[in-house]
Amino acid sequence: MGSSSKLRTPCSFLNLLLSCLNFILFILSSASLAPTILLRMPPTSLGWAFLMVSCISLFSSFISFYSQLTHFCFITHVSLLLSSSIAQLLGILALFTRENSSLSLLKSPRGIKEAKLLVRLECGVLMAMFVMQVGVLILTCTIHSCWVREYEGLEAEREAAARKRSRRIARIQEESMENAAKVAEMKAKEFDEKMKNKYGQWVKTDFEG
Repeated sequence: MGSSSKLRTPCSFLNLLLSCLNFILFILSSASLAPTILLRMPPTSLGWAFLMVSCISLFSSFISFYSQLTHFCFITHVSLLLSSSIAQLLGILALFTRENSSLSLLKSPRGIKEAKLLVRLECGVLMAMFVMQVGVLILTCTIHSCWVREYEGLEAEREAAARKRSRRIARIQEESMENAAKVAEMKAKEFDEKMKNKYGQWVKTDFEG
């Protein structure tokens, strides 16, 4: 019980930290939809790609909340985090290193200054999302290892308790068998004494007669 309680305290703190990061990621993912929508509606193919990145991040934050509550969907959550992080990194590289090319592909009807502002805002939000996503990925793997260690500790404690119980039952059975043997031995001695007394009296009576 001591080892599991020691594990529970850091895991609780990490769970709280992960919830905060997931909430921030959820807000950032929602906010990242706005610049793309404001640039052009309906968006171009590049705009749809940025919207998909934001939607994947939103979905991964929902899966993260569900995984924290149920301890399920770990592989699905990690896969979404990895794919979303890669997509965000590619989006950052496209907007940061190829700003003019991205502007031409986005085909925004707004002015150049306003469009550049929205693109740089989208790039900044993607950077913040990428940092949060990496943090969530690291914390998710750490918490999962905590859950595994805690589960293994509980299983070891359960097995130890089962072994103690089986040993106690075996000892009780052995004692009961010893007691039964002693009672049987005492009854056999009493029976022998009764038989000796009975046949001894018959022999004595016959001899006197």
